[in-house]
Amino acid sequence: MRDSDVLENNPHISRPALEAIHGQVFGWALSRTDYDQATAEDLVQQAYMELLTGKARFDNRSSLKTFVFSVVQNLARSRFRRIASRLRLLQTAADSGIEDSAHPVEPEDNSPVWDAVKALPQRQRDIVELVFCREMTIAAASSVMGVSTGTGRVHYDRAKKALKTKLGSYGERSDD
Repeated sequence: MRDSDVLENNPHISRPALEAIHGQVFGWALSRTDYDQATAEDLVQQAYMELLTGKARFDNRSSLKTFVFSVVQNLARSRFRRIASRLRLLQTAADSGIEDSAHPVEPEDNSPVWDAVKALPQRQRDIVELVFCREMTIAAASSVMGVSTGTGRVHYDRAKKALKTKLGSYGERSDD
């Protein structure tokens, strides 16, 4: 790694390493924002700012990919906590309900597999996406989700069993 490639406030991160995982980071940000492109772009930009300024310091205790995914996850959680708090305040102040004009953009793939994954509980959806779509190990995915590896394995196992049950009849129909 050349010294010029290293981030000034994060000496264990290089620009080429970030560029190499950018597509996967953006995909993770999309899934954290219900596939809202603009919000995902903001989230990724905010994550990169955290890395550039040194607010999020990488210390090589995990892979860079796991670390950056965790930064995105934490930023998404805090963003949505603030939004939920504001909505509760608005709802309390308003006599009528709040009109929600922003509908999340659904992914283009409306396959039965994607429908089955979307029907899973949140943590099972997360582990499936991280392991299958983002090519992480269960241990790395668990770290991103903020749970122990054992808990991640349980969510992964339950997700596989639920998907097998939901998709069992789909496989039989496509053979006809």
